[in-house]
Amino acid sequence: MTHTEIFSIDGKPRFDLAHFLSCAGAGRRIVHCDPKGALFSQGDSADSVFYLQSGRLKVTVVSATGKEAAIALLFAGDFIGEDSLAGTARHRSATVTAITPSYAMKIARSEMIRVMHDEHALSDLFLSRLLARSIRTQADLVDQLFNSSEKRLARLLLSMAEYGELGDPAKFIPPITQEALAEMVGTTRSRVSFFMNRFRKLGFIDYNGRIQVHKSLLKTVLLDHLPEHVSHAPRVANKSAVSSDRSMSTLCA
Repeated sequence: MTHTEIFSIDGKPRFDLAHFLSCAGAGRRIVHCDPKGALFSQGDSADSVFYLQSGRLKVTVVSATGKEAAIALLFAGDFIGEDSLAGTARHRSATVTAITPSYAMKIARSEMIRVMHDEHALSDLFLSRLLARSIRTQADLVDQLFNSSEKRLARLLLSMAEYGELGDPAKFIPPITQEALAEMVGTTRSRVSFFMNRFRKLGFIDYNGRIQVHKSLLKTVLLDHLPEHVSHAPRVANKSAVSSDRSMSTLCA
């Protein structure tokens, strides 16, 4: 891809932020991750920063006993691997895995530090995206501490559909298993299946090969109006319920 340099009044090339984050160059290259592929893994050398150009990623950590937990979702426009910029961080503290086909710009630590120091456009963008992600993480923690697993699932589905106050009345989410949803919500697969079928019956989601999340779910969560008559131990009461559960499980597989 060719690029025409733009020069400032003093004759020096003007920094092009969009080009820097979209095209390979000195100290940076574009990497691709298929679904379930790792951008980097916990324990890897922390030697670079990534800018997610497209796709969805999840961040997971594994404890000393081998228990894995998903701690964050990442979207296009997010920076990843900022721990490499900390002088004391030599190894990655988490694993970042693709949920959908994803492309990211990999920027060497030294190049990222140099450009952030010289170009305020990059440092301003980096700071604003990092703060936005920090706010999302704080909201996720509050959600985990104070909300029911049903409301956490609703919020996760809305997050995966990238809903805000405005937008389309219905959006599709990337393919994801019920096991993965349960892991990210912090509950069991059977409860996720139960809640997903309930959302469908209430008209909050649809499925026809893919899960479609309706904006009505957003309004319901914001207004705290999710119906509370939920079984604490979801049970399959009849054959139709078994069929519905299997249908939902196949959809999310």
